[in-house]
Amino acid sequence: MIRFFNEDIDYKLPQKQITREWLKRQAEHEGYAVGDLNYIFCSDEYVLQVNRDYLQHDYYTDIITFDQREEESKIEGDIFISVERVIDNAKQLNLPVEQEMRRVLAHGLLHLCGYGDKTDEEVQRMRTKEDEWLENW
Repeated sequence: MIRFFNEDIDYKLPQKQITREWLKRQAEHEGYAVGDLNYIFCSDEYVLQVNRDYLQHDYYTDIITFDQREEESKIEGDIFISVERVIDNAKQLNLPVEQEMRRVLAHGLLHLCGYGDKTDEEVQRMRTKEDEWLENW
């Protein structure tokens, strides 16, 4: 079950059911079933505090993903998304906010599918996968 929550902001994800189906379909394409997956929409400050408290990082980011799986083939986790970062990134990239939000939603799920973004090679692979997923929207 994919769920969407707001923590300290009021954000309404457009097309929730279509988004759930799209994310589930993409995870299945990667060879994973989706169990309990929570997307938590929040502010920059909320994500910053999560980053500090759990990862000992002191910087803003658009997304933080926590893998909570108990079975290797089943995705479960919590994904925190800073709506403010997504909006700012969309403006900087001259993209619709909805498109950038879909990219970030995909990015978090791709982390849970085993994709990283620490090296230049990993970043390129992640971007390629994000683009593939967005084409299947």
